[in-house]
Amino acid sequence: MSESHPPSSARLVVGVSGSPGSLTALVRAADEARRRGAELWPVLAWEPPGGDLAARRSSAAAVLVEDWERLARERLLKALRDVFGGTCSGLPGQALVARGVPGPALIRIADREGDVIVVGAGRRGRLRRALWPSVGRYCLAHAACPVLMVPPSPLQAELEAVHRRNVFRLPLDTGCLEREFDTVPPDA
Repeated sequence: MSESHPPSSARLVVGVSGSPGSLTALVRAADEARRRGAELWPVLAWEPPGGDLAARRSSAAAVLVEDWERLARERLLKALRDVFGGTCSGLPGQALVARGVPGPALIRIADREGDVIVVGAGRRGRLRRALWPSVGRYCLAHAACPVLMVPPSPLQAELEAVHRRNVFRLPLDTGCLEREFDTVPPDA
């Protein structure tokens, strides 16, 4: 007689870093998990500064590993609070802090049938793509499960524009704000 195993529950494994793009991906993953009746697994992958090889060479780094892991856990909890208003998403699943490079860590965790990896796509130029590899591109190239890349929020471009103005100390165009206020109905 053959044994029957209950089917494993589908999981949405979402990469979280605390960036605006990862928070948008977390919101989309939670919505998708509710729609599918799946588990939500937010994952924050971290590495010691300089990578694991540099940490192994330094005896001082061994002492700091616990602090780095604690900081990663705090960053994951802050992201969950920012999105859900608390550390509980109201969905089944588990939040994880994984030591390692983000792309391979997400692929290692999303190893069950029915898993889906969710990552933020972000806005990336050629220089940024050359200097910092994309977690989403890595997952698309190496994952054995579906990968959902979530585009950034439309408000992120506006936020980046304001940030650039602040960095270069450029004045804000208040005329643009006045035109937008003029379009709002008076009773709103």
